[in-house]
Amino acid sequence: MAETMAAPTPTSACAAEADIRIEDDASPLVRLIGRTLGDSARAGHAVDTLSRSTGTVAIHSHDTPQTATITFGDNGIDVSSGLPAEPDAALTVDLGARFAPTADPAGDADLAGGVLRALTPPLPAWRDAAQRFWDTTRSLPGIPDVLIAVTEGPEGLEQAVLGDGPTQYLIAGAPETLAGVFSGADDLLAVLSSGALGIQGTMSQLSVMVGASWKVRYDV
Repeated sequence: MAETMAAPTPTSACAAEADIRIEDDASPLVRLIGRTLGDSARAGHAVDTLSRSTGTVAIHSHDTPQTATITFGDNGIDVSSGLPAEPDAALTVDLGARFAPTADPAGDADLAGGVLRALTPPLPAWRDAAQRFWDTTRSLPGIPDVLIAVTEGPEGLEQAVLGDGPTQYLIAGAPETLAGVFSGADDLLAVLSSGALGIQGTMSQLSVMVGASWKVRYDV
């Protein structure tokens, strides 16, 4: 039995109608695709693609063996591991760069382009993303009592302080960087390794925060 991706209350007609299902024991790639398509649906993004009733698209990771298939049908969208024998379109993408294509699409160009749009939903505002991240992860064992997000806006430093208690963890970066990490569009460790984020906390807290970022990124 397929698992329907959990989602907040839909904010658009497309979100209300898009039924996005992933297979049981889904792989990280399948979960990532399912969560991303759900974000697009909630944002009313790529509505024409998400409301399709036919088509199969093969997704290849450009640097790992990971593959998945997106199948559009009358009853919604199914995301599963592996590849169909003859997909209508095929995409090779960078999973660490928000599904950026690394090669020309194969097959149905309109379908491939639509799926690429659906896999790149607009980022939420960084404060909204931070709040949703906190709401989703605050109950995880070992999570700090307080999460502080810091960025530099037009009028100087801005911060969001979430939670209350003696332990805290600080994450600083550009607004888009924070939005990408907190929404799950980007992997916290990868962004941290790139130097785009600054953190303040213990190593054990970092381990917990990485787990929290994966929870959001893969909707687990």
